[in-house]
Amino acid sequence: MKLGMIGLGRMGANMVKRLTKGGHECVAYDVRQDSVKALLHPGVIGASSLADFVEKLPKPAVIWLMVPAAVVDENLALLLPLLSAGDIIIDGGNSYYHDDVRRGIELQAHQIHYLDVGTSGGVAGYDRGYCLMIGGERQVVEYLGPIFSTLAPGLAASPPTAGRSAGGSTAELGYLHCGPQGAGHFVKMIHNGIEYGLMGAYAEGLNILRNANVGKLKSDVDAETTPLRRPEYYQYEFDLADISELWRRGSVIGSWLLDLTAGALLSDPTLEKYQGRVSDSGEGRWTINAAIDEGVPVPVLSAALYARFNSRGNAGFADKLLSAMRHGFGGHVEKESKPGGE
Repeated sequence: MKLGMIGLGRMGANMVKRLTKGGHECVAYDVRQDSVKALLHPGVIGASSLADFVEKLPKPAVIWLMVPAAVVDENLALLLPLLSAGDIIIDGGNSYYHDDVRRGIELQAHQIHYLDVGTSGGVAGYDRGYCLMIGGERQVVEYLGPIFSTLAPGLAASPPTAGRSAGGSTAELGYLHCGPQGAGHFVKMIHNGIEYGLMGAYAEGLNILRNANVGKLKSDVDAETTPLRRPEYYQYEFDLADISELWRRGSVIGSWLLDLTAGALLSDPTLEKYQGRVSDSGEGRWTINAAIDEGVPVPVLSAALYARFNSRGNAGFADKLLSAMRHGFGGHVEKESKPGGE
């Protein structure tokens, strides 16, 4: 099949490469023309503008947007005058599913099909494949099956679940029609909320291991410091790279995230090149919103999201108020912070 890709960033460019490797043709466009030129290889046709991009696609045009959620509507507004009835728009970024429902209705008025495709795989997707969570019309999803099956990891990515009948669902290939418009990004939203929790658990657990030598360290003796009552219980110097490597083998907490953690600790044991400022692109917040609307408790996912806020210094004023109150009622004077949060 021939598909147009708008957005040639960390994921979009690799998706084009995987599609052309699988025998498909791609028309590629990005506002940064250098990104288009860098991607040109057999099977890829560059476009110099959106009009040029659409003109180079057969009908019905199949257009995949791999752009930040904040500019999807802007791109759709520019594309709409160039499209015809029957064309297909795919949003493969991390849009809010509410926006998908609205966009689907708006585009339907122009007889244009719209799919929301939650895409997981990151920068490793070219080799590993992409897990695709799809919302929209079933017949359109089926029509684009060759595209999705090429991007997805395929059967070999994981052994079948015991007791599951073979060939029962495309889920075994790594892509799934999850429901009507918005369903794909809803599932991806929850996926990313879970991701926050998993990442937070690894980070906190390894931090406890890192500080298990506190009994060997000289601690302050003053009214502002809680004494360590049994220092003999904290005499360990753990090699975190070795422990994370150990856990990768036969442990119940093994995962790709742990693989990445082990690699990071091997190359940079003290993580000196990172500041510890953790961003969030919206999905964690939207997951919490959905949980509130549904009346579903999510204490772990909520804590993971708030930890990201804290990493960016957003608790600074609240922390100052705590110090002010302690000074007010007890005359407690702040102690100097140690570098690196130690």
